[in-house]
Amino acid sequence: MYKILIADDHPLFREAIARVVGDGFPGSELLETADLEATLAVTADEEDLDLILLDLNMPGMSGLTGLLQLRNEAPTIPVAIISAEEDKNVMLQAVSCGAVGFLTKSSPKEQLIKAIAQILEGNIYLPSEIMRASAARAHEPNERSISAEQLETLTRKQIQVLERMTRGESNKMIAYNLNIAETTVKAHVSAILRKLGVSNRVQAILSASDIDFSRYLRKP
Repeated sequence: MYKILIADDHPLFREAIARVVGDGFPGSELLETADLEATLAVTADEEDLDLILLDLNMPGMSGLTGLLQLRNEAPTIPVAIISAEEDKNVMLQAVSCGAVGFLTKSSPKEQLIKAIAQILEGNIYLPSEIMRASAARAHEPNERSISAEQLETLTRKQIQVLERMTRGESNKMIAYNLNIAETTVKAHVSAILRKLGVSNRVQAILSASDIDFSRYLRKP
């Protein structure tokens, strides 16, 4: 089954989320940490982790700075934020920094299990109300939705990079998986945003979430 790290400084919450994961994914191996330093140490020793459930406000985090540090030092391990924070901008910023999802501590048990399952299947998870609001903004008159013609302007490598962006991978993780330099990934991301007519990584991810990438990856 899965190996999941719960990183939160509140013992009662770690116990609660451990019960949720245990009920939803029987037989999974659970690890626990209470600060960023310990979390980084565990990721260095446990490279086969399937997921990190990360609290934004535990010691050492400094908000999204801790997330970025974790993504840089453990680029192959998916990280989902689980937090009491419910600000939409913070959620979208977390995804833009490489998180594969944002779960709120106020969510019902069944919703948390479904969200974690979605993430473990390789998808990005955001609360539905956030996705709806973001999709609505993406289709406002002053925004451009992604068309098939725009996607056709992307090179095969740019399509590969965009696909991995939609998985929530950081530039460093994309570089690792595609065996290219991180500076090359940054150049591809800039070209993707320009060609798709979006202004940031979050807009690109949300707009491309329903794309059948297999069709475009057939390009030479």
